[in-house]
Amino acid sequence: MLRFTKMHGAGNDYVYVDCFDKPPPADISALARNISDRHTGVGADGLILIGPSETADARMRMWNADGSAAEMCGNGIRCVAKYVYDRGIAKKEDLQIETDRGVLTLQLTIEQGRVAGARVNMGHPILKSADIPTTLQGDPPVDVNLELEDSKRDLPVLGWKHQPAGAGRSPIAGPVALTVTCVSMGNPHCVTFLDDLTDNWVLGVGPLVEMHPAFPNRVNVEFVQVVSPTEIVMRVWERGSGETRACGSGGCAALVAGVLSGRTERHVRCRLPGGELQLEWSPCGTVYMSGPAAEVFSGEWPTSSP
Repeated sequence: MLRFTKMHGAGNDYVYVDCFDKPPPADISALARNISDRHTGVGADGLILIGPSETADARMRMWNADGSAAEMCGNGIRCVAKYVYDRGIAKKEDLQIETDRGVLTLQLTIEQGRVAGARVNMGHPILKSADIPTTLQGDPPVDVNLELEDSKRDLPVLGWKHQPAGAGRSPIAGPVALTVTCVSMGNPHCVTFLDDLTDNWVLGVGPLVEMHPAFPNRVNVEFVQVVSPTEIVMRVWERGSGETRACGSGGCAALVAGVLSGRTERHVRCRLPGGELQLEWSPCGTVYMSGPAAEVFSGEWPTSSP
């Protein structure tokens, strides 16, 4: 049996496996697909392994719900920090977590002896197109045109908003042109600003942007409505997971895109379906993200499960 803990940051939920005293599972991609399934598994946006690090307090590795590996998750790393602190692995209010983005520092918020949230130093955004990566022009591409093919298509089954069979047709028919800004927060993001964040855009157009040939590693897609220069509302179609209730790195990307395009200030409140994040792009270039971290339950997953 495989012991696991389910946690979430602003509704962005993952299954976490402690690998400090035992080796990682043999087929991690298959485990991520099966355990993330919301009908036959635990149900999650993906799988995160927590283990030892030679350079930090812990090492975080993650896989999306479709079994593909991912570099980083802003909401997930807050939960990793909560797991590490609450279980006494590293009882420090300032933690360092190693990721494929590098080592990130978190300042923890402690309530009644347990972590309630954290402020994450997300580092500097990656703005060079080749490093995002995208073939769109600009370093970074800001408010550039992205042409999409016919958006009338069946939706994938990933994501927390499942649609019944035959219901996944977007009425946005024919070619679609989006105005997008692209950045990386260690993982690639494509941000578009809209007046109305409908299912037609997020569920119908999001998958097309994710798989667009302009993004060789696929891309996370943020649909953002600007309420004021200091407040945004956002929905996200995440690469490999479908729509999620929140995306920390996506929120940071939206902030950077908002500043670069002149739509927002450098400190914003980001409202998502699963909760809120506080985001700041400091004058020195570092992006900070603050938000909650919560444990849902622990359990055991049969290792013989397909």
